[in-house]
Amino acid sequence: KGPKALKTILKKKAGRNNSGKITVAHRGGGSKRFYRLVNFDFNSGFKAKVVAIEYDPNRAANIALVQYEDEQFDYILAPDKIKVGAVLVGGEEAPARVGNRMPINKIPVGTQVHNVEMLPGQGGKLCRSAGNYATILSSEGGMAQIKLPSGEVRRIKDDCFASIGAVGNSDVM
Repeated sequence: KGPKALKTILKKKAGRNNSGKITVAHRGGGSKRFYRLVNFDFNSGFKAKVVAIEYDPNRAANIALVQYEDEQFDYILAPDKIKVGAVLVGGEEAPARVGNRMPINKIPVGTQVHNVEMLPGQGGKLCRSAGNYATILSSEGGMAQIKLPSGEVRRIKDDCFASIGAVGNSDVM
């Protein structure tokens, strides 16, 4: 599927309830917004080239349009300092470079990560907003400790995937 298939119209609700009646007055208007279908769960062995870095009207973070080796396209969260033309790799054997996605037990301790899974195979749930990142504190006994932007230290399974680096567009924070 091409880049055009990755967009869908985000229907406005504009103060209306489930039967279409106005329940909150003076809402509505604004420009039409397309929702970009962002892939938060691209874990298996892949190699993708960054084609473009785009603005997304529905989130604070920028998104990157990537093209896989099989000519498929996807949107992902754009990591900080990623450039057009960069090659991103995912999977167990990926090198620990910004933008690559790999299990937490393969990432060095002290590394900044984003788009972190809470359960293996669930897709990224933590640290997805602009400028956010978690820091890996330790990984032993099948569990890893990560420090979230709030300061909370959370234990998750170390076979959960995470993307290396902070989310881009940090100047909006």
